[in-house]
Amino acid sequence: MSQIRIPFKALLIHSLLARKEQVIQDVLALLMERYGETAFESPVLPFHHTDYYEKEFGPNLKRLFVGFAELAPQDILVQAKLFAMELERRFSCNGKRLINIDPGMLTMERLVLATAKNFTHRIYLGQGVFADLTLIFQKGGFRPLPWTFPDYKSDEAMALWHDWRNHYKKTIEQGKVHIEAGIQWSSRGNYDTKHDHLCQV
Repeated sequence: MSQIRIPFKALLIHSLLARKEQVIQDVLALLMERYGETAFESPVLPFHHTDYYEKEFGPNLKRLFVGFAELAPQDILVQAKLFAMELERRFSCNGKRLINIDPGMLTMERLVLATAKNFTHRIYLGQGVFADLTLIFQKGGFRPLPWTFPDYKSDEAMALWHDWRNHYKKTIEQGKVHIEAGIQWSSRGNYDTKHDHLCQV
């Protein structure tokens, strides 16, 4: 008979996509107030995988991936997505977002993103949030799926995921992951502040 077991906590990641690097840094500072210090940060790289976001954000977009040092329970995704959407609302101008924030979690087996959009392969988690199975780990490496976004399966991104998974694996092997203890969310910071000064070109 199967038994209910709480899985190991996951590496909480975020993708930050915006035209202005200052917006990315301002949002990252608020995320760090909530989730703690980052363990990993990718370079801020030009985003050229699709023009899907240009109508809302404009051209010359930039992308930053981050992973937080404090591991998080695997049922975090709903809360993380709702907070990300609140930050997107605060960092907006004339009804358009200045940044796209996608939280997710990386484990030994998979990379999962949180999304508010339904689709055939997405599983509903609650409060309007779905889980998107983005990558699976098989035969010694992460494998993309038919629906995996190009920017998450690029050579640069795949190298990040493998490096971050190796660090996560070492953390587990060293016994530094406590299954029962959940991450302590911080209430510091004024998340209700509008950032109208960033509307200026």
